[in-house]
Amino acid sequence: MAYLELQHLHTHFTKRSGSVLSPKTEVIRAVDGVDLSLQKGEILGLVGESGCGKSTLSRTVMQLIPATSGDVLMDGTSLTQQNARQIRSRRLDFQMIFQDPYASLNPRMTIFSTLEEALKQRHRKIGRRETQERIIALMETVGLDPAVMKKYPHEFSGGQRQRIAIARALAPEPRLILADESVSALDVSIQSQILNLLKKLRADLGLTMIFISHDLGVVRYIADNIAVMYKGKIVEYGESETVFHHPQDDYTKRLLASIPKLPAAC
Repeated sequence: MAYLELQHLHTHFTKRSGSVLSPKTEVIRAVDGVDLSLQKGEILGLVGESGCGKSTLSRTVMQLIPATSGDVLMDGTSLTQQNARQIRSRRLDFQMIFQDPYASLNPRMTIFSTLEEALKQRHRKIGRRETQERIIALMETVGLDPAVMKKYPHEFSGGQRQRIAIARALAPEPRLILADESVSALDVSIQSQILNLLKKLRADLGLTMIFISHDLGVVRYIADNIAVMYKGKIVEYGESETVFHHPQDDYTKRLLASIPKLPAAC
């Protein structure tokens, strides 16, 4: 049984336009019949241009946006059939890393407070000493010096803030991580550090991941399998190297052709 399975998933939005006397309604099919499955410990790369539906799909998996139809199954249990209280409890098993860590971190909370809040979602009766020990371990896991835990987000670089965001995602001890464009705002050298960190976390903690990006080159480096999304649909799926070297869909070929290449040496 797949750990995560999306069955003919649709997420549609209604857009109203026109005048009061002559209203018009348009259905935007952000996610339009997606079927995907992930095994435990797999990293799936979800790639496509801006507006193709990647982020909407991730938020539908997280149950932040309700699906119009279809199902999201985790360990064989339907998430779309659960009520808000059940989803809140189950969401501890799947956490998200957002694109902009500065926007997703509370500027008024220290790093300690941020991680403490996330940690206590899983361990509500945890004592102060154990809380500190776990936060120190989290910071060391993501490559940060625990001595800076009393600082605020604005005191860190972009790469450091993303490491904090990763630590916060790990605090509730999830089994699935959704990383939505989590390195696109970082310098290339910092990107590689964060990608290597995510790969190490997968190996050390047995995490399952959906890594979302518009950059096929980045996805190729981290993902076991790649799903290419276009206008709400999955137009290509396969092993990372197979998709990269032997693309079948024209859209995938165009994405590959758009990857910058170094000029040939004279």
